Amino acid sequence: MITVATWNVLHRVHAENWGEDVLGHWPDESERIAAITARLVVRTERVIALQEVSGDQLASLRRALPGRTIHTFRYPRVPAPRRGNCPLRDPREYLVLLVDGPGRQVAAESFPDDPGKGALAVRIGGSLVVAMHLSRDRRRTRQLVRLAELAATSPGDAAVLLGDFNTDRATVASGLGTGFTVADLPPDDPPTRPGSTSLRIDHVVVRGAVVVGAAVEDVDGLSDHNLVRANITV
Repeated sequence: MITVATWNVLHRVHAENWGEDVLGHWPDESERIAAITARLVVRTERVIALQEVSGDQLASLRRALPGRTIHTFRYPRVPAPRRGNCPLRDPREYLVLLVDGPGRQVAAESFPDDPGKGALAVRIGGSLVVAMHLSRDRRRTRQLVRLAELAATSPGDAAVLLGDFNTDRATVASGLGTGFTVADLPPDDPPTRPGSTSLRIDHVVVRGAVVVGAAVEDVDGLSDHNLVRANITV
């Protein structure tokens, strides 16, 4: 069994550009970064996928998690504030996979139609784990096709896709095609994206495996997304 989690931790520049509520709860970004790191340090999942990780947040994770293997992919786009100054020392944006144990990175790419979205694939044992973040608009359709192609590069392995799909479960299942299963989250759990039009947009998806115990955990306003966790039986 593989325990996994996925969490969009919200890049500070995106939070400011979109006026997210987290700004009122955490006006000091360094304090929010420390709180996110503290939340992740105590998690026991073997694999944790993170989206919208700033360079400052990544540095904090590296300091606090010396025992974890940290795989990263830096987008070619660097988020820029629409007004004012950037509150970060390192505003670059990353996809991150925190792995308890060895793993081998096999792919890392931004999507051709969106330099601020992409996928990071790591082989862990007999499974291919992909951390990803998709666009909100029609580009998502092509990006889902690309994710299915990435999963197909290791036909003998189970595939686990973790991330912010920016759309609902049915659309993800349709876009990926046959052979993939999108975890059904308990109806009484919190939304993965509180306040958004589509409240369940973060998903755990498998091919050649079974998801059990999927659930959403409230992160108490640390981000505009809640954390999703699950157990994967391969």
